[in-house]
Amino acid sequence: AKLLNALQNRTITKIGSSKHVPIDIRLISATNKDLAGMITDGLFREDLFYRINTITIELPPLRQRGNDILLLADYFLNKYATKYDKYGLKINNKASQLLLNYSWPGNVRELQHCIEKAVILADERVLDENSFSLKNNYESHTSKILDVTIDEMEKEMIIAHINNENR
Repeated sequence: AKLLNALQNRTITKIGSSKHVPIDIRLISATNKDLAGMITDGLFREDLFYRINTITIELPPLRQRGNDILLLADYFLNKYATKYDKYGLKINNKASQLLLNYSWPGNVRELQHCIEKAVILADERVLDENSFSLKNNYESHTSKILDVTIDEMEKEMIIAHINNENR
């Protein structure tokens, strides 16, 4: 209610005061939720939605943005190569394809951390597909071993992880 009042009247009242202070603000808000559905379910106030919904910009998830993945990967590669004094790093074609084909459920943050980890662990100047540890690698690996015991699965996952870390 206080946010609605501030947005509508362009004034706020400081705690412990009764004096209205004029404000000049520009509100920028973001969500990854379906606000229309939340309004229907009673989880978001409709009146607040109409006050903040002046201009809407929809940004598709990273997996739907094609070459943005490689542009962002290159940006993060340069950023972290500089930060960790590992200049001249490049991503080879197979690794680029791996990055393009990955679904990026964590969007740009996941890509950022993936590149940072690859830079930190890089021993060579060229990052290949083994330089990146992505969830899909583990998911496809575990789907192949459904007929084994938990102990065998743990052993296989530990060995796979050690092999990935030693590359």
